[in-house]
Amino acid sequence: MKMRTTTLAAALPAVLALVPAFAGAETIRIATIESLTGTFAPIGQNRLETFQFMADLANANDWAGADNDFEVTGFDGKASPQESVIQLKRAIDQGYRYIGSGNGSNVAFALVDAVNKHNSRNPGKEVILFNYSSIDPDLTNSKCSFYAFHFDSNTNMKIEVMANAIKDDPDVKKVFIIGQDYSHGHQVSRAAKDALARLSPDVEVVGDDLHPVGSVKDFAPYIAKIKASGADTVITGNWGSDLALLVKAAESAGVKAKFYTFYANNTGSPTSIGASGADRVKVVTNWHSNADFDTEKGMVATYKEKFDDDLYMQYLESVVGMLGKAVQKTGSLDPVENAFAMEGMTFDAMHGEVEMRADDHQLQQPLYVATWTKTDGGEVKYDQENTGYGWKTDTRLERDLATQPTTCEMDRPQR
Repeated sequence: MKMRTTTLAAALPAVLALVPAFAGAETIRIATIESLTGTFAPIGQNRLETFQFMADLANANDWAGADNDFEVTGFDGKASPQESVIQLKRAIDQGYRYIGSGNGSNVAFALVDAVNKHNSRNPGKEVILFNYSSIDPDLTNSKCSFYAFHFDSNTNMKIEVMANAIKDDPDVKKVFIIGQDYSHGHQVSRAAKDALARLSPDVEVVGDDLHPVGSVKDFAPYIAKIKASGADTVITGNWGSDLALLVKAAESAGVKAKFYTFYANNTGSPTSIGASGADRVKVVTNWHSNADFDTEKGMVATYKEKFDDDLYMQYLESVVGMLGKAVQKTGSLDPVENAFAMEGMTFDAMHGEVEMRADDHQLQQPLYVATWTKTDGGEVKYDQENTGYGWKTDTRLERDLATQPTTCEMDRPQR
């Protein structure tokens, strides 16, 4: 399924007024494989629109040089590893050499493997993968690849930030861990238990449960286990409807535990959380709309006006920005040359300077812990999904504090 690229020239008057008219001579074509139909389609659609938004912003500001223009096209992977690999082959057949990858980690593993095989069999026609949503740490450790770059902070990085926040919260005594039954959910469970044992040995893990991905319609039985455990805090890596329904079931059952999450700011979850999650649902994220580094660029309001939706996938600014910077450096659209150029690159993103670590291609960036809070016109200016609630920063960790070691032993092509 191909989606049309959206031009934002009319929606970015403040930005466009500052730059000359763009006349592109080369087009940097990016095919991004997302879940554009099915249960997780609202999230996939938001990410595709954000990718296109950032591409248009880059074009307006010549991020890839005055002679080069970005174009982003969506392919529907249906959140399926098998279907995503089929879409990858379609994209390659159509000449795409830059590939984006959304949720989840099972999809990302399949795409990394397929990209590695394609590149080994087709020298001179290599493709590069930009993973901006899947955070299994194995992607930048045992399964790292020269041909894959990872822009979302991985599970170990987010759990480290989360565990430090819990360490400083005297109300947390008993923690229940629940997640989706695939590699991501398993990694969250492992990392959370390891970090809590190290940083908060007095905190008791009173439950650890997994459920099928995207097919549970009634979370009441899982919430009953949480309630029976006496947990005052829940840690979950759930995303999409699996998070929204989990929080909604907790409210229905009168469970007042805090929820430490990775994806409570993703499409659909804010509406489900609503007032019931105020002051107790938290998210670990690289950026949110009330963070310090956004509003001067006007992106939040412009995105809302254009799509009647909320900007939260800031990672995609770094994808486009770093690729544009690489193209300017190499003077080439060749993926391998630009992959080398991106190694160790820094980029001034809207939340501060970020760095693509050469060792494992894991983006190093600041991270926030934020709490779902009623808007106040000041510190919490922007809400999400017209709920009247938005995110308030609890703490921000600079990139050197959120970094984690890697065991990646990367094989690089000869130059």
